[in-house]
Amino acid sequence: MTREEMEIVAQSSVCLKNIKPKPVEWLWYPYIPQGKLTIMQGDPGEGKTTLALHLAACITRGLMPGCAERDLPGMVMLQSAEDGMEDTIVPRLLQADADCSRIRTIPETCQALTLTDDILAKNLELYTPELLIIDPLQAYLGASVDMHRANEVRPVMSHLAALAEHYGTAILLIGHMNKMSGQKALYKGLGSIDITAAARSVLLVAKHPKDSDTLCMGQIKSSLAPMGPVVGFERTETGTLHYLGEQDIEAHRLLESGCGSRPREKATEFVQAYLADGRKPVKEVEEAARAQGISCATLKRALGSLGIERIREGYHYYLALPAPTEEIPLDDCF
Repeated sequence: MTREEMEIVAQSSVCLKNIKPKPVEWLWYPYIPQGKLTIMQGDPGEGKTTLALHLAACITRGLMPGCAERDLPGMVMLQSAEDGMEDTIVPRLLQADADCSRIRTIPETCQALTLTDDILAKNLELYTPELLIIDPLQAYLGASVDMHRANEVRPVMSHLAALAEHYGTAILLIGHMNKMSGQKALYKGLGSIDITAAARSVLLVAKHPKDSDTLCMGQIKSSLAPMGPVVGFERTETGTLHYLGEQDIEAHRLLESGCGSRPREKATEFVQAYLADGRKPVKEVEEAARAQGISCATLKRALGSLGIERIREGYHYYLALPAPTEEIPLDDCF
């Protein structure tokens, strides 16, 4: 090797002594690291997009679930291939009280956007968003990429990870799950395992097995911090989410179903039994339901299905079973 070749080789590597350590920054500890890739996966219709939009809305207001206020409201970029911006995404964001002036998207009117398109990097450079949401991942890999082939997926994921680190943007990739049973949750994401391997955090979104009105998010991979607990969100009547905090369930159990009685049936039986001997104050019914593990949303649905009467007396409200209808003898109908 010549002296010139030795100099070229020496410049091709870096001594770790010259690299200054820095702490990991977090968008939402320990679930979403800043400047890294995070995957949020779950079955269709379980609430992945709803939760992602809720997080986007929080960021634009300088908030995160269960955390103190952030320093400043942040920017968000959002790409959605499955829902329309005008009739679905924007209305949901407005319902979640998002500041939509802080959310941007790249329109795909002419051609489909891919994760390696230069325009994506230029938008990250110009707007430096705290969060980029890709929903779903497979729609943006490009027609030439087979998501089940590691050699095709790996370069795309490496490119995306480099973008996240360079611009300090947390990139949240929404993904569906395969239908194979018996697998660990970490291996149930669609496509090559290289997709999961590239992410520093993998989140699982599913309805609570014992209460379908509670949306749960568990962490099934955490490379940069201890694994976070499962947290829950209550779906409000307007379709938005209300943070419930830590749930007493392990992440891998979120894939289970049929545990216990169905929540609405349980709530219906509770209401019928509790009001059987007469009307009760609304607050009393709500507190008793909560003690039975019945969420507010589930209770309201049960009250509606039973036609429960809401009675006002002065400043107080009561709940009562509907008055029984008088049965008419069959002979009187003719």
